[in-house]
Amino acid sequence: MHAHQPSGGRVGRFIARPLFWVVAVTILFGVPIGRSVFRRVPPPAPVLGSVPSFVMTDQQSKPFGTDNLRGKVWVADFIFTSCQTMCPLLTQKLAQVVYRSRKLGPDVHFVSFSVDPERDTPAKLAEYAHSYHADPHKWSFLTGTLDSIQKAVVEGFKIGVDKHKVTDDFWDIVHGEHMVVVDRQLRIRGYFDSSEAGLNDLLAVLGQVTNETASTAVATP
Repeated sequence: MHAHQPSGGRVGRFIARPLFWVVAVTILFGVPIGRSVFRRVPPPAPVLGSVPSFVMTDQQSKPFGTDNLRGKVWVADFIFTSCQTMCPLLTQKLAQVVYRSRKLGPDVHFVSFSVDPERDTPAKLAEYAHSYHADPHKWSFLTGTLDSIQKAVVEGFKIGVDKHKVTDDFWDIVHGEHMVVVDRQLRIRGYFDSSEAGLNDLLAVLGQVTNETASTAVATP
């Protein structure tokens, strides 16, 4: 007479078989790996133009230009210190980008171009930068001649600047409000607004371009 074999014993012998563990490991680890392999990788950010060579003056009264930025990934924006409307908001937003991108490493830099270089002296820019706790080694505020601003900002970045006199002491300056990502070869890789979605998109492209190698960079169309 055969004794009744408990079902737990059969389960135990099944678990002890090597085939069980092969199947289990495949299910546990194969599915996540498969998902990561087949996850869609976003295409490289397009090349939208290039920044011409320039030399200006930063908030420390030192020459600063494309020779300092070549080999770095950087974000540019466009402000002037006497602006009381959008510029403070834009600078606050860029300060958020500086903080949120802090783990990308020392190759990431930030540049704020003054579109009012006649009044924005290095001393004024230094005071403005200090009010936003900007590290001059990480974030440069630039002023220069009207010609250098025209060539870099308007002709290079394609950022519009319109200035007209309202009173003897007041000029109204209207300018583009986008932030711009530039790669290690001084190529423009994206324009982004200051909305939350815009900042998230900027940070995604900034991370992508920072980790980009020469072989994955996109050629200019």
